[in-house]
Amino acid sequence: MEGIRLYLQQLAVICTKEILAIWQDKATRLIILVPCIILGFLFGYAANYNLEDAPYAVLDLSHSRESADILAAIDGTSFFKRTVTLQNANQIEKYIDRGDVIMALSIPPDFARKLQKGEPASIQVITDGRNTVIAGQAASDVSRIVNQYNLARTGTKSPVNLKIRTWFNPNQITRWFFLPGIIGLLSFSQVFLLAGLSVAREREEGTFEQILVAPVSESIILLGKAVPPVIVGLIQCTTLLLISRLWFQVPFAGSYLDFYIAIVFYVMSSTGLGLCVSSISKNMQQVLVYVIVLMVPMALLSGIITPIRNMPLFLQYLTYIDPLRFGLELIRRIYLEGLPLSALAWNLLPLTLIGGLSLVAAGYLFRHNLG
Repeated sequence: MEGIRLYLQQLAVICTKEILAIWQDKATRLIILVPCIILGFLFGYAANYNLEDAPYAVLDLSHSRESADILAAIDGTSFFKRTVTLQNANQIEKYIDRGDVIMALSIPPDFARKLQKGEPASIQVITDGRNTVIAGQAASDVSRIVNQYNLARTGTKSPVNLKIRTWFNPNQITRWFFLPGIIGLLSFSQVFLLAGLSVAREREEGTFEQILVAPVSESIILLGKAVPPVIVGLIQCTTLLLISRLWFQVPFAGSYLDFYIAIVFYVMSSTGLGLCVSSISKNMQQVLVYVIVLMVPMALLSGIITPIRNMPLFLQYLTYIDPLRFGLELIRRIYLEGLPLSALAWNLLPLTLIGGLSLVAAGYLFRHNLG
């Protein structure tokens, strides 16, 4: 019992020393708080694929009441904003190439005549395919508006009645998808960097040798350097959660207890990887290089941008060693779907393995450096 108490006291001393080192360094304090807050708001506002006042151009060669009616239906929505009215088809290329509009509508001269005769009449929709998401959504919205116009004009309904419901995000707001993912991505990157800088900072400041001769075991030193990044990760996740929940009004559907249990497992795996990087780095510049090189493929393989099932099979297998994959799965499904942790427990096993193996590897590398 006395040995356990001494172990905990020594661990508390090392943890306190690390926390004070983080807090007393102005640059580190800025790294912890400022990017977290700025990027939280930036992604909340900028990461938006919903059409709102999207600029488009019109080439109306019909100049008829029918073409005016359908353009009024498009202009009357909040999705599109007519930027320019073209005079000929040659102008379309210029406006789309420059990015002034995301779409151009071309109504042919015989549009009204064909409608009056009951013949099929076409409207050409030209979208900017450099952003496939926006282009697809713009074409879909125009198609829906045209269908509503046809229904109002002819008064006949299709025999097939399509009713669409979107679960977990009824209005299909893209920030509801991005913000829970950003909680995982930003906290991982910050904890990964902070844990990676811990040992490298000691080497640069010349205090690494003092730690080696301290009357404490190697495991205490390793755990003492692991606990503060975990605490920082919890603070950052809470900050981003508050921004998402209170500022952007993204409803939280799950249990906060399940959410924070998942976060603890998640940031522990991040800390273990960061300590591995720190153990093999001779200075802080090397840590920054390693973190930048590793973060890009880990973020791409996490599924935050594209679904993992759409990746080639060998890349899908590679995602099983990426803690971001399982952390984002836990955060999103607890946040948006409200699933209990028991239904997502299979995600905790890979995080536990990654965290445990990385801490063991960091301990081995740490002892190797001692020698």
